[in-house]
Amino acid sequence: MPVWQWLLDSAGVVLLLVVAYGLLLVVRRRLLARNGGTFELSVRVRSSQAGRGWVLGIGRYHDTDLEWFRIFSPSPWPRRRWARADLTIVGQREPSETESFALYSGHRIIECRTPDGEVALAMSPSALTGFSAWLEAAPPGTDWNQPPPQR
Repeated sequence: MPVWQWLLDSAGVVLLLVVAYGLLLVVRRRLLARNGGTFELSVRVRSSQAGRGWVLGIGRYHDTDLEWFRIFSPSPWPRRRWARADLTIVGQREPSETESFALYSGHRIIECRTPDGEVALAMSPSALTGFSAWLEAAPPGTDWNQPPPQR
């Protein structure tokens, strides 16, 4: 078989793999969102350089946890998880010029405190309203005077 046919076959296989990966991501997003409670959520995973280290993703409220999934990962399991009782909003701000290129348009940066340290989240203003309400909500009978349970 001539070389050009091998190249054409290889290009076809690569194209098929790219399309299959795209379909896998669409199906995964639909499965994650089927019960509602999902929103665009970016997380700063590295803070070694100012304005860098942001990863796009999807946030999902699941029971008393906020789960975060990478946007381009085929994994059905969350990459990070935070318990509602462990999250505290410390502040919020607009993204810097360099950060605005790495984030979804119109998102605000939310600084949160957790037992493991500070975490920076980026979400839309409407998602921030829902996030704040979710943090303040609790099941009936919750005693707000008790410290959060240690995990």
